[in-house]
Amino acid sequence: MSPLPSSAEVDDRRAELLARLHDELGEAVEGTHELAGKDLWVRVRTDAWREAAEVAEGRLGMTYFCYLAGLDWMPSPFGKGEDDPTQPPPERSTEIVQGYAGGSTRFQVLARVHDVQRMVGLTLKTDVPDDTMAVPSWVPVYAGANWHEREAWEMFGISFVGHPDLRNLYLPTDFEGHPLRKDFPLLARIVKPWPGIVDVEPMPADLDGEGGDE
Repeated sequence: MSPLPSSAEVDDRRAELLARLHDELGEAVEGTHELAGKDLWVRVRTDAWREAAEVAEGRLGMTYFCYLAGLDWMPSPFGKGEDDPTQPPPERSTEIVQGYAGGSTRFQVLARVHDVQRMVGLTLKTDVPDDTMAVPSWVPVYAGANWHEREAWEMFGISFVGHPDLRNLYLPTDFEGHPLRKDFPLLARIVKPWPGIVDVEPMPADLDGEGGDE
């Protein structure tokens, strides 16, 4: 069994990956972020999203598809679950900040791929256009992206052009809205704050009035 590479070796491999992505995709690489010992994030133009998958899988050896997901960077108008409902809501910034490698739209798609031979991974991102809410599908390149894209379509309303079968995974077909959007009202949390900050159940010993040490 080959020894695990050191952090420095993996960082060198990430730097090589980034250089090759720049060579292959050129100006389609819109943003990058390298975090030593952690990961490499690369944001590509929406029209190059499928090409980025083809380059990663076919030319860079990133044959293992890990996951794909949608992101909604809009701050939630309903606050956070850990906010204390007995206190006035804290003031929050409404600025949209797209995270590592930047962005220019509210919604993004990210995907994680790996080269299992060289033990190095890569996180790719792309902006989802506000007017079309659509990006190219990765299914023709990574078949495993199929249900990941279905989930992102269902939960965020992001369409994947070229996907063979976009249909619901979890929700009824007549369900309206996209539950993972930040502005989707989760009524259960409005009726009862989650995770139940003001609904703490007493310990069994407190019920019968017997605290004491045992």
